[in-house]
Amino acid sequence: MSVDVIAKLRQGAARAGRIWMRASDGRVVSYADLLAETGRFANALVGFGVGRGDRVLVQVEKCEAVLTLYLACMRLGAVFLPVNPGYTAAETAHFVSDAEPVLAIVEAARQTSVAGAVTLGEFVAQAAAALPEFGDAATGPDDLAAILYTSGTTGRSKGVMLSRGNLASNAEALVALWRFTEADVLLHALPVFHTHGLFVATNCVLYSGASMVFQRGFVPGAVLAALPDASVFMGVPTFYARLLAEPQLSPAAVAGVRLFISGSAPLSPATHAEWAERTGQVILERYGMTETGMITSNPCEGARKAGTVGLPLPGVAVRIAGAGGEVLGPDEAGAIEVKGPNVFQGYWRMPVETAREFREGWFVTGDLGAMDAGGYLRILGRAKDLIITGGLNVYPAEVEVALDALPGVVASAVIGVPHADFGEAVVACVVVRPGTEPEALRAALRDRLAAFKIPKRIVVLPDLPRNAMGKVQKADLRRSNAELFSRAGE
Repeated sequence: MSVDVIAKLRQGAARAGRIWMRASDGRVVSYADLLAETGRFANALVGFGVGRGDRVLVQVEKCEAVLTLYLACMRLGAVFLPVNPGYTAAETAHFVSDAEPVLAIVEAARQTSVAGAVTLGEFVAQAAAALPEFGDAATGPDDLAAILYTSGTTGRSKGVMLSRGNLASNAEALVALWRFTEADVLLHALPVFHTHGLFVATNCVLYSGASMVFQRGFVPGAVLAALPDASVFMGVPTFYARLLAEPQLSPAAVAGVRLFISGSAPLSPATHAEWAERTGQVILERYGMTETGMITSNPCEGARKAGTVGLPLPGVAVRIAGAGGEVLGPDEAGAIEVKGPNVFQGYWRMPVETAREFREGWFVTGDLGAMDAGGYLRILGRAKDLIITGGLNVYPAEVEVALDALPGVVASAVIGVPHADFGEAVVACVVVRPGTEPEALRAALRDRLAAFKIPKRIVVLPDLPRNAMGKVQKADLRRSNAELFSRAGE
């Protein structure tokens, strides 16, 4: 059975002088300091009426207190509910009505828009006056630890229920796979309302007894300045693309970092190759989602294959299934399905929707992929984004990889639009360097792709819509550029 996160916190605190964090204001926080601070926060939560099993909604800008709140909820047995601070009052209202939190902690500017909310400043002031000693609640691996809401780009946002066992099993697998030790220092520049920065990053540090350098946001210059003090960096593809634009990026600038990890969105093979050329280091790409934590990863030792997200984590089973649930063979495209201790408990108060997402005990991720003979997984896109043109399947990721490899292409996103003859037409949206012509790109693709996969139209845009984790929002792309795409369906 996996070890609970609070047991790991106490183990770290028992070791004199173990550093948990170098905070954004320069403070050095030990594991013992963290244990005391989480005790104060847990006592403050009780003072606000929070008990075991109650939901605590937190919607604040990234700061160190968010991680302390997460661990305080774990000590109390409460359910942590982080919300993207970029969400509007209307979007947040859905989370409040659906999850019914006993307490909502928000920025001062949001207090009037969330009924009964307290500001982060008010809460921290209460906690400062509380006792550091706190008796941890008796909890088990099946107890609910957190609810994270999906983005809701295809409909109503769903609350993903993650258990303490889900978090613990995933953390232990990643620490072993990525060779984390107490000597490691993680440079933390990710958001903390998302599973990547909140659970993957934080729990890898806690479960290994390592430490972190905490930054309140991603600023390329600040990241480069802090890399000499770090041994591990976790980022999204956008981070790596922006770091590559920095002239000071060099092998010397990253010499002390043993591991660069990328996730939350596909890393283009072009970025993968350029990073290796500029730094001499190979990015490790992995694959996961809110419902499962991490699923696969390229290895620490062994081939890190560009364009793939690696092998299944220890204890996690992955299969590629056809429409009828039949298991497909190597290099056959189908639905990615997952089974293991990392798989979530279900969607909050949505039993019918939960049942629909499972097939014979396997969670149907909604992603399409293929596994090669060596077990490396390649993501082909979301099932809902599959383009069927003239009866033939086109996987957007395959076209995007071909486009991204062309000179002049900065970023691309491929979608299907209605077509009177073919049913759907392949359309590519690209961000390009000055002087790059769409027709020249189409011509260059003729030697790389079958004719039916070549976009009928390439639309140049100033930028692609992305969420906070750098993932292209194709639904937003379709809505905001419908008129531009209409000619592809003629």
